[in-house]
Amino acid sequence: MKKIITITLFVAGFQSANAQITKVIKRMYFDKDTTRKSSFVILPVLSSAPETGLEVGGAGLLSFYTDTSKSNTRVSNVFAYATITTKGQSRLSLTSNYWTPGNKYHLTGGVSYINFPFDFYGIGNHTLKANSDRLGQKRVKVNFIGEKRITNNLYAGITVGAWDYSFRDEDKTGIFYTDPRVEYRGGGPSAYIGPTLVFDNRNNNTYTTSGMVINTSFEAIHGMFSNNGYKGGFFNIEYSQFFLLAPKWVLGLDIQEQSLTGTDSPFYLLPDLGSDELMRGYYNGRFRDRNMIAGQAELRYRLSNRIGFAGFVGGGEVFQSSFKTSELKPNYGGGIRYFFDVEKGLAVRIDYGVGQKTPNEKRLTGFYIGLGQSF
Repeated sequence: MKKIITITLFVAGFQSANAQITKVIKRMYFDKDTTRKSSFVILPVLSSAPETGLEVGGAGLLSFYTDTSKSNTRVSNVFAYATITTKGQSRLSLTSNYWTPGNKYHLTGGVSYINFPFDFYGIGNHTLKANSDRLGQKRVKVNFIGEKRITNNLYAGITVGAWDYSFRDEDKTGIFYTDPRVEYRGGGPSAYIGPTLVFDNRNNNTYTTSGMVINTSFEAIHGMFSNNGYKGGFFNIEYSQFFLLAPKWVLGLDIQEQSLTGTDSPFYLLPDLGSDELMRGYYNGRFRDRNMIAGQAELRYRLSNRIGFAGFVGGGEVFQSSFKTSELKPNYGGGIRYFFDVEKGLAVRIDYGVGQKTPNEKRLTGFYIGLGQSF
């Protein structure tokens, strides 16, 4: 009799737990919320690249409004991310994007740690797979940006942060040690501070259908402790604009330029091509140099409240001093979007990107799963 009671209680408990899990999943991914209340979602992370193998992990996103009574207040969020790869790499990060009521202030910040061995190919726009040199890499980084609205669409502020890089290379005959252009091989700690200026008249910061945003910043960087000899700067400007072509069709344009300033060129601070947002399909860091210019166009189709599709095409290059249109590298691809929070326009994004085909190498490609739009 006791066994029957125990089994009955176990089955009842299992059914109750299963019902609760189903309820949580339904609330995170399927409920249509129109009340502007906070929401939380957990997303499995999955991506693949030749240099990382399979990357798996999880991400959590808490999204909310700081003032639900004002319809123009933008969505704020807290985002946590943790992954490991089949080639021994790992990443951890916690970031926050905070809009005060009425969007008077915009605050962003984060802390991250990576233990991420990677393949270093050298410097320039024409690196070769045959020269790949496996480096051990660890990095801790903290950053903060605070901006205040000075007119309806113009924000000005300050960016501050610090990091500590360390690198290890078991092969002293590889390109990491033999290329004289590679500077500051040991990494080291640095801090930075600088101004930011943003023009932003987008109608929505999570799923934009009209308007533009222009982000500019300059970081004055100074090495610390064992790395206290380095002085330099990093300039970044990014322009994005969106056009509502038809009720379900949106065209987005995105152009970004980055430059490392000063006489020294720490290799790990050099602008590079490739990410899950820009130049998808290129391994991040395959091509790096003192300057980078890249752009893309993305056509988005909202099939329903929940489902969307996107196709993108773009190009970019890195260079030391002179930009040449003949050196542009192409990329293209497409993906699908699932909007788990319809009211806030928050979506899971799945993309496949294709890059160039270098002679005697496989065509560069990448598969990405992430939260939010690419830009």
